[in-house]
Amino acid sequence: MLTSETVSLFQDIVGSDNVILSTTGRLVYSYDATPNFQAMPDAVIAPRNTQEISQIVKVCSKHKIPIIPRGSGTNLAAGTIPSQGGIVLLFKNMNDILEIDEENLTVSLQPGVITLDMIKAVEKKGLFYPPDPSSMKISTIGGNINENSGGLRGLKYGVTRDYVLALEAVLPNGDIFRTGGKLAKDVAGYDLTRLLVGSEGTLAVITEATLKLVPMPATKKTLLALYQNMEAAAKTVSAIIASKIIPATLEFLDRPTLVAVEDFAKIGLPTDVEAVLLIEQDGSTENVMNDIKIIEQICKDEEAVSVQIAATETEALALTTARRAALSALARLKPTTILEDATVPRSEIAKMVKAINEIAEKHQVPIATFGHAGDGNLHPTCTTDARDHEEMERVEAAFEDIFAKAIELGGTITGEHGVGMMKAPYLEWKIGSEGIAIMKAIKHSFDPDNIMNPDKIFAKETRKRVVVT
Repeated sequence: MLTSETVSLFQDIVGSDNVILSTTGRLVYSYDATPNFQAMPDAVIAPRNTQEISQIVKVCSKHKIPIIPRGSGTNLAAGTIPSQGGIVLLFKNMNDILEIDEENLTVSLQPGVITLDMIKAVEKKGLFYPPDPSSMKISTIGGNINENSGGLRGLKYGVTRDYVLALEAVLPNGDIFRTGGKLAKDVAGYDLTRLLVGSEGTLAVITEATLKLVPMPATKKTLLALYQNMEAAAKTVSAIIASKIIPATLEFLDRPTLVAVEDFAKIGLPTDVEAVLLIEQDGSTENVMNDIKIIEQICKDEEAVSVQIAATETEALALTTARRAALSALARLKPTTILEDATVPRSEIAKMVKAINEIAEKHQVPIATFGHAGDGNLHPTCTTDARDHEEMERVEAAFEDIFAKAIELGGTITGEHGVGMMKAPYLEWKIGSEGIAIMKAIKHSFDPDNIMNPDKIFAKETRKRVVVT
């Protein structure tokens, strides 16, 4: 709990208007987009600049007060739950785009900038920021960096980590430091920039970022391939990559997802097929047309029952918008929606999709699967009701089986959603006890008092590894 002394110190630093103490005000920040996780912060503070954050952190360090940096709370791994109370840091007052540098192809900005706002700003200059999480209309750049967010374009362009060139951050003792710069090459010492990306707020508070931009692609084409055999759709993904073509997006939706999305979006998606692939290619007009023709033929060779190329930009946009709405569409079906993030090598997509369906049947739970099939990142999603404790136990057992199968196939427990609290019990399955020990040593060297977003990444207790049969 905060004392009247520490509250006064915080109010002196940021002003009383930027310190939320009421129960109602704090309740809003007691949960994020992850089901079944909630804890009340002691206060919510909205600093206005890096210096104020430094002063806040110094107070927290002295009094051992937990600090939880928070963007828009769209993460799906309970990464911003104030599990030990403390203060939630908001960045609503730090939401400026500081510079778009057309000579160096970079954008510098504060962590509270909404992702889509930044994308639109750089596109006005003919530039392109590829990472595109489905939450980009509301997610913040700071949140994207802390979670190392991906998105639909990750197959061709990579994830947030691949575009972060420099960071300003505040350490747990209040010191301000900078990493990287506007450089194409920089191998001076440890790569602290990449260390902070994806660290989920457990090492430092990110206060500014410089991101890499690329030229805007000249054109884009979108294709929808329909399948009555789910494994055929999965095999198509491997065949396209094996042909040495890397699409901008290569998305997979199974039948339950299609039904939910069409009911939600009403754009004429087919609901009588077992799966669809949504494929986009961008680049020069000549290359895009050539790639789309080859992709179309591969889809047909791999038993697609129909292959449709979007005739207009409006039609193409409707398809990608519908795909981005998959989670929202499924969330309408039942009170609780649990979306996971199992990732496998592209070559194992068919096996993983088959395994997910078998696991759902084994545990008698409904699981819809969609995701970024081109980079092996699948999102098995269960619609359930947290009030049904018996069913929730079966849901948890099903996802444990899914994580175990993903690792067995050479994959991982999370491709873009982070570890947070939700995946922490399973992290050792992926990296082993030695990996956990190394990560804990890094954490302790940065944050010996464990005030930075405690209880994230590292679990108090590891789940017993299951064997999927």
